[in-house]
Amino acid sequence: MAFDTIIELNDASVFQKEILVLSEVSFSIDRGQFCYLIGRTGSGKSSVLKILYADLPMVDGYGRVAGTELLGIKDKEIPFLRRKIGIVFQDFQLLSDRSVRENLFFVMRATGWRDKIAMEERMTDVLEKVGLGTKAFKMPHELSGGEQQRVVIARALINDPDVILADEPTGNLDPETSEGIMELMFDISTTGRAVLMATHDYTLFSKFPARIFKCEGGRLSEEPYSVDA
Repeated sequence: MAFDTIIELNDASVFQKEILVLSEVSFSIDRGQFCYLIGRTGSGKSSVLKILYADLPMVDGYGRVAGTELLGIKDKEIPFLRRKIGIVFQDFQLLSDRSVRENLFFVMRATGWRDKIAMEERMTDVLEKVGLGTKAFKMPHELSGGEQQRVVIARALINDPDVILADEPTGNLDPETSEGIMELMFDISTTGRAVLMATHDYTLFSKFPARIFKCEGGRLSEEPYSVDA
């Protein structure tokens, strides 16, 4: 694997439960690259992401993410892999009974942070990066949908990951808010992280052109930019 390649799958099968949805999956993404993952519902997009963060087991082929091999990964190794990956969900998955600050601290404690001063500094840093520097003590219900998604992105950045995996991060947002989230995601990729984003929103491609991988007919292929959405 090349030094700059941060995500690589080669000849992998992707299952949803017992059903094979994608076969012979091969692609690689380098540091600093932003890529889209498209396809109809049920085509395997989310399952590809889950294989990359070891929520689904890899059963064959070769896979490597941020220096960790996926085939045969042990349960005790998965938390170390996930510290190198930031995951952004469509439905936010914020803890509704805790402030923005406490949502971030929850993740930090769960991933081994102990120094309270360092935690406070990191929390402040990532909130400023996503444009929420004044929102640390807000509760999730006090934020707009776009602001909640920015908290989710801050949470994904908390451990300074090599990879961001995003599953429909603009799916519940209006077009103007989606554009702000996209600008933020692209900015993240310019810092040397690889970003792979599953989406149904093909209107993003003209304003934010990037590599496109498509799940269709049991295969994953790279599409030319002029993909017919």
